[in-house]
Amino acid sequence: MRLSSLLALLRPALPLILGLSLGCSLSLLRVSWIQGEGEDPCVEAVGERGGPQNPDSRARLDQSDEDFKPRIVPYYRDPNKPYKKVLRTRYIQTELGSRERLLVAVLTSRATLSTLAVAVNRTVAHHFPRLLYFTGQRGARAPAGMQVVSHGDERPAWLMSETLRHLHTHFGADYDWFFIMQDDTYVQAPRLAALAGHLSINQDLYLGRAEEFIGAGEQARYCHGGFGYLLSRSLLLRLRPHLDGCRGDILSARPDEWLGRCLIDSLGVGCVSQHQGQQYRSFELAKNRDPEKEGSSAFLSAFAVHPVSEGTLMYRLHKRFSALELERAYSEIEQLQAQIRNLTVLTPEGEAGLSWPVGLPAPFIPHSRFEVLGWDYFTEQHTFSCADGAPKCPLQGASRADVGDALETALEQLNRRYQPRLRFQKQRLLNGYRRFDPARGMEYTLDLLLECVTQRGHRRALARRVSLLRPLSRVEILPMPYVTEATRVQLVLPVLVAEAAAAPAFLEAFAANVLEPREHALLTLLLVYGPREGGRGAPDPFLGVKAAAAELERRYPGTRLAWLAVRAEAPSQVRLMDVVSKKHPVDTLFFLTTVWTRPGPEVLNRCRMNAISGWQAFFPVHFQEFNPALSPQRSPPGAPGAGPDPPSPPGADPSRGAPIGGRFDRQASAEGCFYNADYLAARARLAGELAGQEEEEALEGLEVMDVFLRFSGLHLFRAVEPGLVQKFSLRDCSPRLSEELYHRCRLSNLEGLGGRAQLAMALFEQEQANST
Repeated sequence: MRLSSLLALLRPALPLILGLSLGCSLSLLRVSWIQGEGEDPCVEAVGERGGPQNPDSRARLDQSDEDFKPRIVPYYRDPNKPYKKVLRTRYIQTELGSRERLLVAVLTSRATLSTLAVAVNRTVAHHFPRLLYFTGQRGARAPAGMQVVSHGDERPAWLMSETLRHLHTHFGADYDWFFIMQDDTYVQAPRLAALAGHLSINQDLYLGRAEEFIGAGEQARYCHGGFGYLLSRSLLLRLRPHLDGCRGDILSARPDEWLGRCLIDSLGVGCVSQHQGQQYRSFELAKNRDPEKEGSSAFLSAFAVHPVSEGTLMYRLHKRFSALELERAYSEIEQLQAQIRNLTVLTPEGEAGLSWPVGLPAPFIPHSRFEVLGWDYFTEQHTFSCADGAPKCPLQGASRADVGDALETALEQLNRRYQPRLRFQKQRLLNGYRRFDPARGMEYTLDLLLECVTQRGHRRALARRVSLLRPLSRVEILPMPYVTEATRVQLVLPVLVAEAAAAPAFLEAFAANVLEPREHALLTLLLVYGPREGGRGAPDPFLGVKAAAAELERRYPGTRLAWLAVRAEAPSQVRLMDVVSKKHPVDTLFFLTTVWTRPGPEVLNRCRMNAISGWQAFFPVHFQEFNPALSPQRSPPGAPGAGPDPPSPPGADPSRGAPIGGRFDRQASAEGCFYNADYLAARARLAGELAGQEEEEALEGLEVMDVFLRFSGLHLFRAVEPGLVQKFSLRDCSPRLSEELYHRCRLSNLEGLGGRAQLAMALFEQEQANST
């Protein structure tokens, strides 16, 4: 009884007691295991008996442990040593030590450089980061857009040896894989790039179509040069010291056999056709075989096709493989769309959440009326959204081709959907709408008048609305020349007599924004005298400007503000720039400015980044404040009577009082950033096309931006510059300007008076005053 009563009392606590017992037992077992771990003498004994079989097993074990233990290395700089500025590399890729994946080298000859090599370049060059052509001797002129390296000798072994030496010297540190092929080989570039991306780079690999040497063993194989082969970077580094010896010891009439024997004799590495589950597949094309009729699995899956006897056959092969890749892409898209449809049913939105087209982002949903994307209306001949603000302009150029392609695609899709029951023919476009959605692409809505033809021949006119979408494709980075923010900027300030009073204010702003922060920039003052000003006995109108420049030189030791005196009856911006251009080197970066401009560090940096030598000139659009008399300072927000106001200057500080409104002056082009070499080239072309009196008359009516626009092949970049804010000033519109420049000058002055509401208020007040 007592035992049963005791068990009854302990029964609720039995699970707790059992849990504690089990936990204590497991803890004791774990302690014994930990005490039993450590350096086992048997491990060292096995290592000693194993000898060189695995000497670094312990080292690898220790290294693997260290890899997962971060170490913090404190920064320490010796205070006794002078501080040295760290020089960063030009590209972050160089600093990180990363390399490009694949370089392709094409072995060609003088006879086939302009035929087969050009065909190779047109079919695969845009798929690889770099494509080089190696030849023994070349003609007087290399084909455009091709990087050709000539070795000066047509001997096969010499050509192969010098090619490998060149690759090692110039690109050995920049690429992981090197693919060597002949110019009579067609390469399926996307497949080759994918193959290189799946292979490990930390091993010696010689991959291609393996062929046996005549009279050699099965292990001694070389890669057939006609089908191309891959060399790893590590193998190329090991091979470089043996090239001279192989060239003297190995005799072979074929460069691929010579390379195979050199690799086997010096490094013991033979050619393989399969590695890490990746197989190099090739196809030997029979003579007079039509690629369009070839449908074998070996052809459809080949990386390389050889031999290609002529350029037209290369293009036909490229067309065939491109069609195969396109069909494969369409098939994958259809499979993915089917999967999306099946999964959409399981989502909370259900089928209502399925966007059209399937798999693309849904249309942009605006959150306010300011975010609404507008539609542009067009017909087959005209568009009603013009860049210059005109209500109607002809549909031409790329825009016309875009509309035509949309119409053809719409008709093609309708016939594909309804044939053979119905066949449609376009009569005309009734209405067309398009807009660009940054999340999707270009959307089209077309109202088409169609002629519908049935299988029995009945015809009927139908009006149908179709919607199309040209989706955004893969984003590509445009190659641009390298620019740096360390380039010195040479500011050029032309000062007329009428502007002499405003020049000291510019110099003070220049001192605060450029000299004080020690920006890498210089200033040249161009003092423009009239025909009767500054002569003997006459006062110097620029005396105050020269005094202000001397004061800045005294205030900032080491600063040199150069000034040039020019006498001109009707000063032209181009003539003044000619004077300055002769005083500076050709690599000088000019920033042409005005006395009303206030350039700062951000403006100078954008000048450096947007002006590219031999590529692009930059002409910023400044922000012009309105006339203070017509555009008084605005009331603070929320004050009685405060209403809608014109735009404020970019970067305005509200703590400094209510700013004056203004606008970006698109009509003015007085500021510009360009290199001296580009200006001299455009100026020489102007002198070549216009001679004598015609040139003199043209210079009177041209600005520097017009010279680049009409007589230069550079890109002309115009963009608003929020850092350039100018006070209100009326430009002096010379009647000697051309009609277009004079019209732009007058329009700039008129638009700079004030906003529409302010001008309307001024007219209303004037009418009220006249009526009383």
